[in-house]
Amino acid sequence: MTAVAVNSRPDVTRSGVGVVKVSTWDVGSPEAQRAAVDAIEKAWTSREWPERGPLSYSVYVGEDGRTLLHYSQWADDEAHRAFFRQGRDARNDEIDAAVPGVRRLGLNSYELYRSSVTEGDDRLPGSVAVVEVDFDAPDPVRAREWVDTVFAALGATSGEGGRDGALSAHFHVGLDGSRALNFAEWADAASHAAMLDAPGETPEEWRRVQDFPGLTHSQVRRFTPALSLSAEV
Repeated sequence: MTAVAVNSRPDVTRSGVGVVKVSTWDVGSPEAQRAAVDAIEKAWTSREWPERGPLSYSVYVGEDGRTLLHYSQWADDEAHRAFFRQGRDARNDEIDAAVPGVRRLGLNSYELYRSSVTEGDDRLPGSVAVVEVDFDAPDPVRAREWVDTVFAALGATSGEGGRDGALSAHFHVGLDGSRALNFAEWADAASHAAMLDAPGETPEEWRRVQDFPGLTHSQVRRFTPALSLSAEV
């Protein structure tokens, strides 16, 4: 029997991860957010960890007062399909009974491409900023080039300040290359908000990121870490 470990956060750069699944639930209210997190924890910790289950499963509470972000790491897509067939429904049925009306807004598949971590800062993240971008057609090479353009901008503007509280940035590319995601950990939400509101003109390097060819849509959402689960080792 494999017990469930309740952790403070996932190890985003852990080895052995072949695919990352990211999805959003709309539960409608802050009260339902809290109830859903409690129901998720109960549904998972009351059962042993599934043999073909995720390497980790983490839940984040949206600042909008109604959404939950789900971030799970898997060895490969087949492991996810096996769990979907054998272990998902019983857990979701229990959660739905505790929190009626959950709207599941789709699931996207990614691989981690590049990460940047602030050395010497061992604070646990109090906020996660999720940046999602869409391209006009699937193209894995172009999606990686967009990420590389972001890293070039980060390198060019690293001495200009405005990123106090930034702990890490983990860039994921959609498996079909139609989208990319930055999972950025911050010390707190105020630090991320201050970065967004910093005065001054947008540097040329960041204009290249914003005007990247084929980029059709982007959004930024903030979440608070709530629950991270894995097999107990």
